[in-house]
Amino acid sequence: MKIDIRDIKFWMDAIRNSTDRDRTLESFWGGQLESKSWLVENLERTNKLTNANIVIHGGWNGVLASMLFNSEIGIRKIVSVDKDPGCEEIAVTINKRQEMEGRFIAVTKDMCKYEYDEHPDIIINTSCEHITQAQYNKWLQNIPKGCKIVLQSNDYWALDEHINCSKDLADFERKSRLNITKSAELELPKYKRFMIIGSK
Repeated sequence: MKIDIRDIKFWMDAIRNSTDRDRTLESFWGGQLESKSWLVENLERTNKLTNANIVIHGGWNGVLASMLFNSEIGIRKIVSVDKDPGCEEIAVTINKRQEMEGRFIAVTKDMCKYEYDEHPDIIINTSCEHITQAQYNKWLQNIPKGCKIVLQSNDYWALDEHINCSKDLADFERKSRLNITKSAELELPKYKRFMIIGSK
């Protein structure tokens, strides 16, 4: 994956224009970028779609969407969903080139209440530790059948907003109850990142 310099410019615009630059910069911490790059690389190896419709839940500031657009995955459109209203403008700026092409939309919405306007090919949630298990179960139940599902969580309980971490990869697999095609973990300096790729 090689990031287009035009997109890097929009990344810098998003940071510069943010009302909370420190919070926006958290999107670019080493562990965040490494976890997202790991996800993209795995999708590049397993994805055969050339015109994919992707929905990202817990899309935050849109960095994962931008990395996916810069990958070798053929993408028609990405919808980035996050309940924090402060994320929408930043995500649109970070993905401004694709937004102007009609290929990126940022939506302020609770993932558990999101309604799918069309059938997505891939659904991604890298924020599984940020919602309760009951919310997680409800979110999973709402996913249309036939989608590829990509999930990430971690064992990093140190943050107050991490309310549903997994103790290990097997624990995350049990919580998710998917037909798993791939599962793996990534060792990072402060925690382990877990990833599952599968379907309902």
